[in-house]
Amino acid sequence: MAGGKIFQPSTKIRLTNVSIVRLRKGGKRFEVACYKNKVTEWRTGVEKDIDEVLQIHQIYVNVSKGQVAKTEELRKCFNTEDVDEVIKEVLLKGEQQVSDKERHHQLDNMLRDIATVVAEKCVNPATQQPYTVTMIEKVMADIHYSVNPNRSAKQQALDVIKQIQEQNTVPISRAQMRIRISMPRKDAKRLREKILELVATIEDEERDEGGGEEYEQVCLIDPGQYRAVTELISGVPKGAGTVEILSLRDINDEDSTLN
Repeated sequence: MAGGKIFQPSTKIRLTNVSIVRLRKGGKRFEVACYKNKVTEWRTGVEKDIDEVLQIHQIYVNVSKGQVAKTEELRKCFNTEDVDEVIKEVLLKGEQQVSDKERHHQLDNMLRDIATVVAEKCVNPATQQPYTVTMIEKVMADIHYSVNPNRSAKQQALDVIKQIQEQNTVPISRAQMRIRISMPRKDAKRLREKILELVATIEDEERDEGGGEEYEQVCLIDPGQYRAVTELISGVPKGAGTVEILSLRDINDEDSTLN
């Protein structure tokens, strides 16, 4: 084939958007190639499908050079030849290799996520109004909160709330708003499912079709959902929908989780 090119097959796999997780064990280095942003999701339980985390279902001694770990090396260092078990250990205990710029970006995103959770769950007890995410970010800077990339935003939000309360930086308390939603029953049929997506707990609801033309629901919502509820109800024709704040219900800060 004059003037033609001869293409030879290549066994080298080119990886893009790769994040390498490295674990040293038994004096050797083991690596797995993952998709960026998926490692933290796996460690915090957000992502449960390991195939969504891994670029290649393989264990390497050097990803960039394509050097695959030998079976005898796995057996010697991990006491198993089970590739899946070794991969899980590397993912959970290994160090994620990222650039300083990437690490800074990840921490900024995590800080924003934490602040968002705090803003959704808390209010200023003096005004009964929720804080903005920007305000919570400023307070987190004031208390010098250090973000942990290996813990979920919800877990760290509880730490942030406690530290703000301990340092008395701003008045803050976890609470849920008790509200009453009212509207014509015909509109409730259309909007009820969307309302339920925003509500934490329904305390009372009049759904009986024979109970008149008015639908009413008393429920608890996270403060951060109040605006979304009012915007939804404001769409009821002729201003026939109303949202009334009845009270704030404090939540015990000793709870270990944020619902």
